[in-house]
Amino acid sequence: MRYVVIMAGGSGTRLWPLSRQGRPKQLLEIFQGRSLLRLAFERLDGLVDAEHILVCTGRAYAADVAMQLPELAPGNILGEPEGRDSLGAVAWSAAEIARRDPEGVVAMVTADQIIEPVEEFQRSLTTAFEVAESRPQSLVTLGVVPTSAHTGYGYLHRAAAIDGFPGVCEVAEFREKPARDVAEEYLASGEYWWNAGMFVWRAATLLDQLDRLEPEVAATVRAIAAEPERLDELFPTLKRISVDYALMEPASRGATGAQVVSVGLAIAWRDVGGYLSLAETLAHDEHGNAVEGRSVTMDTSGCVLVNTTGRDHVLATIGLTDTLVVATPTATLAARLEDAERVKQLVDEVRTRAGAEFA
Repeated sequence: MRYVVIMAGGSGTRLWPLSRQGRPKQLLEIFQGRSLLRLAFERLDGLVDAEHILVCTGRAYAADVAMQLPELAPGNILGEPEGRDSLGAVAWSAAEIARRDPEGVVAMVTADQIIEPVEEFQRSLTTAFEVAESRPQSLVTLGVVPTSAHTGYGYLHRAAAIDGFPGVCEVAEFREKPARDVAEEYLASGEYWWNAGMFVWRAATLLDQLDRLEPEVAATVRAIAAEPERLDELFPTLKRISVDYALMEPASRGATGAQVVSVGLAIAWRDVGGYLSLAETLAHDEHGNAVEGRSVTMDTSGCVLVNTTGRDHVLATIGLTDTLVVATPTATLAARLEDAERVKQLVDEVRTRAGAEFA
């Protein structure tokens, strides 16, 4: 059977103060009244039944996940006691699905991206399922066809095409976030896709690969799946590492005999990691301001203005350009847009100087 796991961990500190310790970015209902998590769930409509959709998230967020996704059975929300990077989520999910269905094929999708059109995403995900089902030793990753020389994404170097599956190819190597001139070379060559961080494989194949590359991780997640009451004891012992570093990159170099392949996604794809990417999803006024919530502006242009305090509070500006202003009930952020990527550093200062309750 086919399964999907929505990876919904992480705290999203680059979106502080919208995103907080108890309310991460994937749960913020600021995308036409829906959250990124809800949008990720709705993208799966018609692909798999709700009973075959799981969410892997932080335990602290499990109640909010259940509220936003009432279609899910409680047992389909996997609450991590603490974050152990993406390999922990991937490995535990695979072990749980393999316990339920030894022949299960699972797609690991993200909950922090805007993807359009949904129909193209569904088509590519269906192809990825078909590849994993017909080629049991394949590790399938989704690659976004790039539209710019983006320096904030990792890249996949494409190799030979896979017979019988148009738009599917082997992956020669993974590349880290490049410098501008390198990204431009990638784009011009036509040989590279953005690494979407989404995967499809047989759950048993994933565990077999981990047996070879990370045997302690494989043994630990199998023990958790067999004895769920040991989750708090065992999960924190998992190695903290990403699935790309631990699995996909070594496998693409031939370390395990598995074949890493990629399915292309010809979509509009935005990883909502910070305020600059969030601004692309918001409505814009006639002066180029990206606006969410109640605001009044005068001589203000090119700004990002976000107000989540409710209708009893107005965000008002005079004479601002290229500025970020975010108002929430307990914290307000103001910064030059060029400093938006420094918000993560600011959160550390807030925690130290104002208290953890504001971080």
